Amino acid sequence: MSENQLTSGDFSENDDPFGLFAAWLEDATKSEPNDPNAVAVASVDETGMPNVRMVLLKEFDQRGFVFYTNFESQKGREILGQRKAAMCFHWKTLRRQVRLRGEVEVVSDEEADAYYRSRPLGSRIGAWASRQSRPLESRFALEKAVAEYTARFALGDVPRPPHWSGFRLRPVSIEFWHDRKFRLHDRIVFSRATPEEGWSKERLYP
Repeated sequence: MSENQLTSGDFSENDDPFGLFAAWLEDATKSEPNDPNAVAVASVDETGMPNVRMVLLKEFDQRGFVFYTNFESQKGREILGQRKAAMCFHWKTLRRQVRLRGEVEVVSDEEADAYYRSRPLGSRIGAWASRQSRPLESRFALEKAVAEYTARFALGDVPRPPHWSGFRLRPVSIEFWHDRKFRLHDRIVFSRATPEEGWSKERLYP
């Protein structure tokens, strides 16, 4: 897709950031060679020091943007501690970026269970075996833990670990960025004071 296929009018005529995001994600699904749903998630620890890492967006709707993780991991502890986070999608082949900031809530047990059941068996075992973000003495120790949990759950279903669930980022800011010639990029930001309020929209200097 050339940069001229998306005009400034496409931004200004769309007043629904979720609808615009859905359209951009659909374009990315067609163009990106790997993981069009990959997103950088930023959090801060108790000292205010930031951390960022890549995760996979698993779903989104008007309520927010959902990803799953081990709540005992570094990002899990940080997000549970602050209940705020930021996201950044970057689709290089489309020359597009979307940034989000907002409050974070834990998804319901029903949502977490449904997604967990959809994961491959190895991923479900891995959720039990990995003590995510904590020191690992050797690769063998991880493989041993996988073997132990594989044997433990050899018969029947693999239940969702109590420390594994999902976060939903409820955005109060969504910024759409599109690369243009001479670095005169298009930037539109949707913002609201709380996740329950309506959106305002404005264009930003690149």
